[in-house]
Amino acid sequence: MNTKRIALLTVYAVIAAASMFGIINANSDRAEFIIKASIQASTQDEDYVGLLAFKEYVEKTSNGRVQVQLYSSGQFCGGVPECIGNLQKGVLEMFPTTAGGTGNFFAPAQVLDLPYVFDNDKQAQCVLDGPILSKMRSTVLDKNLQIRLMGVTNTGGWRNFATTTKPIHHPDDLAGQKIRTTPAKIQQELVRQLGANPTPVSWAELYTALATGVVEGSKNGIQDIIGAKLEEHLKYIVLDGHSYMAALWWFSEPVWQSLPEDIQDIIEQGFVHQQKAANDLVFNQEANSYKLFEKAGGTVYRPTPAEKQAFKDASKNMRQWFKQNYGNDWLTLLETSVDQCTVDVE
Repeated sequence: MNTKRIALLTVYAVIAAASMFGIINANSDRAEFIIKASIQASTQDEDYVGLLAFKEYVEKTSNGRVQVQLYSSGQFCGGVPECIGNLQKGVLEMFPTTAGGTGNFFAPAQVLDLPYVFDNDKQAQCVLDGPILSKMRSTVLDKNLQIRLMGVTNTGGWRNFATTTKPIHHPDDLAGQKIRTTPAKIQQELVRQLGANPTPVSWAELYTALATGVVEGSKNGIQDIIGAKLEEHLKYIVLDGHSYMAALWWFSEPVWQSLPEDIQDIIEQGFVHQQKAANDLVFNQEANSYKLFEKAGGTVYRPTPAEKQAFKDASKNMRQWFKQNYGNDWLTLLETSVDQCTVDVE
């Protein structure tokens, strides 16, 4: 962990502690509203740093009317089905899912996990903050799923293939490799189309699965790898950048409807602060995380343009797979948004 990360985490830790003990929010024990936010990641993760920024803004701006309670490392709920269920019941207020995880209850969201769609951070975030976000929010609300999509942050950079014993330079190198995926259908299909064997393993079990050879690789962002000490087993990374790691942040709709409009406005602005804090940490730490991986004995390989194109070509049927399973509307919206954002960020 470098000096900048330590400093940022220290600042937010002080803020959180101050708020907890009433230094910033002297009336926290008399708060009118309590917002409980849960994440599966640790307190060192960008998701938590973002929540600390959210907590600071909301508690301070509401003058103590709102108290934000943070739960990390799955302390409040164990997984996506349980946590989303808690949101729907109004037992929990905030929880993030990946695009793949969102597929468990809203399958079209997997469009955000289609491989090799985005070229860079600015383009990706532009798309995720645009019409596709609004459409997902309204569609989920129309389906009466009792959750509200508030915003999207980056949660670990870009997904790359990382392996334990075999370096990957070309999609052919993945042939037969047991690659860990989440249960998301789109992640499994990508691994399958690239010639590897998709092996769903929970995040909590991944370290052991790599250590025992249950899987021979994974597809994660570098900061998640370092944060979970997976570099102790993963020794090769190819920077294929097949997907941008998006965290979709959900709020309990029953709770939202019970809040006065001024508090809703404060919470919405809190998400703006949350997104900036989380994204800044990810973008500032990515290069350092790769250095830590190499320091641990790992090798980072940047594919040539021809090799990168080979990955795209090998997975070219993914869009057709999505279209057949979930229709063309979401795919068209994604492609239109990418085209527009490519122009906007230049």
